[in-house]
Amino acid sequence: QVQLVESGGGLVQPGGSLRLSCAASGFTFRRYQMRWYRQAPGKERELVAAISSTGDAINYASSVKGRFTISRDNAKNMVYLQMNSLTPEDTAVYTCNAVLLQNYWGQGTQVTVSS
Repeated sequence: QVQLVESGGGLVQPGGSLRLSCAASGFTFRRYQMRWYRQAPGKERELVAAISSTGDAINYASSVKGRFTISRDNAKNMVYLQMNSLTPEDTAVYTCNAVLLQNYWGQGTQVTVSS
């Protein structure tokens, strides 16, 4: 059974940091490109960051470049999103996505940036 389980979301003050984690199981994780998406209320889903299967190719949305870092550990079937210098505009549900021939999604984790 394929599972992507996100964790690490929560409430943080502006300027703070959070680290999201996504635990993968049920598929050959090391072969898949991994992505983090986010969706804020009333807005379209946005691709935040992507990392290749080997980790040697990484891309970020311009809105998060320089503040967010995506990484993966293929030995642990984990992908991470380190988020620094958070602003209220980063408030959204963050979802983990695995892409190869199939497309797998997690349930998402809420990130709220507010004072």
